[in-house]
Amino acid sequence: MTPSFAAAIAEPPTGRRRAVLLDSHDYAQAVFLQGKPVPWHEPMAYANFVGQAQGVLASDLVLLSLDRFYAHRVESTGDLRQAMGARTRTGYALRTLLADADATRLAVELATVFTRTQRHPVVLQIPSPMQWLVRTHFSASTDPAELDADDAENASMYVADWLRGFADLNLAAVLLDDRTVTGGTPPVTVPVATYSPVANVTDHYRWTLAQRSEDQIEVHGTGRLGSVVPPGFWLDDDGALPDGDFLLGEIPPTAVPEFVLARIAGLK
Repeated sequence: MTPSFAAAIAEPPTGRRRAVLLDSHDYAQAVFLQGKPVPWHEPMAYANFVGQAQGVLASDLVLLSLDRFYAHRVESTGDLRQAMGARTRTGYALRTLLADADATRLAVELATVFTRTQRHPVVLQIPSPMQWLVRTHFSASTDPAELDADDAENASMYVADWLRGFADLNLAAVLLDDRTVTGGTPPVTVPVATYSPVANVTDHYRWTLAQRSEDQIEVHGTGRLGSVVPPGFWLDDDGALPDGDFLLGEIPPTAVPEFVLARIAGLK
């Protein structure tokens, strides 16, 4: 069994002083796939794609971006988008997406192969329930009413039910991405503690729950805070590392590979 999230943070598998979680998906698509489509529907090919990037970049934890998988699924499946927009009431689009049997089957299959082939702890990234509400309404071309914390908690019940489908997987953590996407309506900010249905599921399966904002990562139920590496760190010599118990770095797809490798070496 791979180390838990807490163990990986306490003793980074790479031997770094501080653990680093790299979100290198878009960069890896640009560099390793040369801009070709990500093989979302070929689990082994996807695992190999991420594994290739991991072999070069050496993240202490490996990110599985199911947020990107679902964004691709919605964009490429017209029938699903149409079904999501059949009703305008708040939460209908999200419930429809998470209830889609084909999407869930493919997501679980992808995650199963991924977790069985990675050597480092796997962090499952999905949108926060509030962000998933906004993104699904936006994708379905429906306009939700003004959202509040109650809407976020209701949405977290749908997400919690969906997460139970991953019960058999060896996940180190579930990371909720609470950043506002381009074109989305900025919702009210709610703390990770609002998502108690999701927390109950992650606690039950002994997965760490964390939430990602623009500049930090809040680890639920602990005093730990991670910091986000500024994008400029990967693009110029003036970037500096922030304080934090651990670091999360999203490598821009436009970053120069030689410079990225130098920065990776500097993280040690």
